[in-house]
Amino acid sequence: MESHVLDTSLRWIVLVPLLGAALNGLLLRRMPRRAAGLLACAAVGAAFLLSVAAVVRLAGLEPHHRLLADSLGTWLDVAGVRVELGFAMDQLSAVMALVVTGVGFLIHVYSLGYMAHDPGYNRFFTYLNLFIFAMMMLVLGENLVMLFVGWEGVGLCSYLLISFWFNEEANAAAGKKAFIVNRIGDFGFLLGMFVLGAALLPHLGGGEGVFSFRTIAAHTHELVPWATAIGLLLFLGAAGKSAQIPLYVWLPDAMAGPTPVSALIHAATMVTAGVYMIARMNMVYVLSPAAMTVVAVVGAVTALFAATIALTQNDIKKVLAYSTVSQLGYMMLACGVGAFAAGIFHVMTHAFFKALLFLGAGSVIHAMGGEQDLRLMGGLRRKLPVTWPTFLIGTVALAGVFPFAGFFSKDEILWKAFSEGNPGLWLVGFLGAGLTAFYMMRLVVLTFFGDNRASEEVRHHVHESPATMTAPLAILAALSVVGGWLGWPHFLGGANRFEQWLAPVFAAGAGGHGASAHDAVTHAAASTEWLLAAASLSLALLGLYAGYRAYAGRATLAGKLHAFAGGRPHRVLLNKYYVDEGYEASLVRPGYALSDRVLFRAVDTGLIDGLLVNGSALLVSITSALLRLFQNGKLRFYAYVFALGAAAFVLYLALTT
Repeated sequence: MESHVLDTSLRWIVLVPLLGAALNGLLLRRMPRRAAGLLACAAVGAAFLLSVAAVVRLAGLEPHHRLLADSLGTWLDVAGVRVELGFAMDQLSAVMALVVTGVGFLIHVYSLGYMAHDPGYNRFFTYLNLFIFAMMMLVLGENLVMLFVGWEGVGLCSYLLISFWFNEEANAAAGKKAFIVNRIGDFGFLLGMFVLGAALLPHLGGGEGVFSFRTIAAHTHELVPWATAIGLLLFLGAAGKSAQIPLYVWLPDAMAGPTPVSALIHAATMVTAGVYMIARMNMVYVLSPAAMTVVAVVGAVTALFAATIALTQNDIKKVLAYSTVSQLGYMMLACGVGAFAAGIFHVMTHAFFKALLFLGAGSVIHAMGGEQDLRLMGGLRRKLPVTWPTFLIGTVALAGVFPFAGFFSKDEILWKAFSEGNPGLWLVGFLGAGLTAFYMMRLVVLTFFGDNRASEEVRHHVHESPATMTAPLAILAALSVVGGWLGWPHFLGGANRFEQWLAPVFAAGAGGHGASAHDAVTHAAASTEWLLAAASLSLALLGLYAGYRAYAGRATLAGKLHAFAGGRPHRVLLNKYYVDEGYEASLVRPGYALSDRVLFRAVDTGLIDGLLVNGSALLVSITSALLRLFQNGKLRFYAYVFALGAAAFVLYLALTT
């Protein structure tokens, strides 16, 4: 195992947000509103500063020995399997720690203004801090068990935050849906852990450190026969958390939560946990081409599938939700073709521009008095002088226009898919990129261009958001421009420092799937990468232009096309391919029927209550009633019984002697 440097600050990166959540939670009704918000922001800000300091110390070490470790002792010691309560930071977890705490801090600050008048203000910040704690446990956990604890923690927090306004049935249902769908994936995650542990235990001479990432990396040769099973089971968990087909259906409904929740959980942090887990377990995935292929294909199909649905959605947050599902598909595609660094690169850039877009959408909703329907917006450019340009920057970055952040990460994913010999996957990703540009420009036009279609009362009250909301927008807009420059590629004269930073973590995959960008350019003509990048950029610009032309003006081209097609394709996309209805008919209703008619009526009410509980009570009642006939308290009756018994005994003796 590689050497490491002890660093006790790691525990505080995790624990400080937990302390903030505990103080706000314990003093929920006594803490002044302003103090609760500032305390929550301070806790996450402190975690960010501690993360920055730790990353600086990490960067000062030799590239192949960059590992900070912190142990609080033994957590579990059961049947010889020992799990440490420890934290570790390498190049991969360093990137995630900075993204989670940095973007998380900006979203906390934004929430000070967005949630200012909400009656659940203190409770909201308690949940936000608790989420950051769980996410940092996931990212900095030294072993797979601690990662899973954080994994379940963010699942719990997502339930609490999605259904935050639980007085409305739709919000409560959305929270339950997210929780249940993720449990399906988590079942696969647990099975994958069990298989991995069973495969390693016989070869370790003891169970100490069996789930440690360093132990797994050092014994990958023992996992070869089990790699496909482990990889597919873990991917089931990743498909739930990172909203891949077929477990993506919870994320669009999760938009029922407050908009800062959408930005924090469903853009920048929680939904990328599945991508992070696969990247962390890269040493197992590279052992199984079959598992890698499944990850790549599911990711590519999800990217295109979700992009088509986003074309027709009318809720501003639903468009961004399906965009998030699509972009998560790109991240999975990258991991599936072995470009783990490219996938994490897109995790980082996506956190910047998608958090910006969600927060920008929240600013629009705030200005429109809670309205989220694009059909009732329009003409907001002049009324929102900060939200409008920052939202446009996020749109262009998401579309992948040079030199914005999304261009570099998206282009690297597409190039890696093509250079690894997967032209079909490249084509799917390429088409998805064009659709992304189109539906995002549709969103921009319907929101900011033309005439405002809201009521007179709403139009009268449209105003820009306060500084606590616009300042994070400006910072995220700047990051959406320059954030991708860390991965400036070789073919454009850069050094791709981001990939160089992560290279030691993914060294196990360098033999086939993990080739560096420099090697890729060496073995494939640089002109091919130039050509593909130019085609991708041209498609993005074409998509933006087509989106503008289709929806700008009074008689829109989109409306004409809709009328020409008879509305059927539009209805299919508007209803999201009827996937939810299909699940309702094939799984939910039969599940309810099974639960009601068999498990409840037959088993619970009939067998358990009727036969076992009520039946045993009836038996006792009948028996006691019979016994009461002989125990009536009357001496004359007792004398008769005694005489009858004596006579029967004498008769018995007479007959038997």
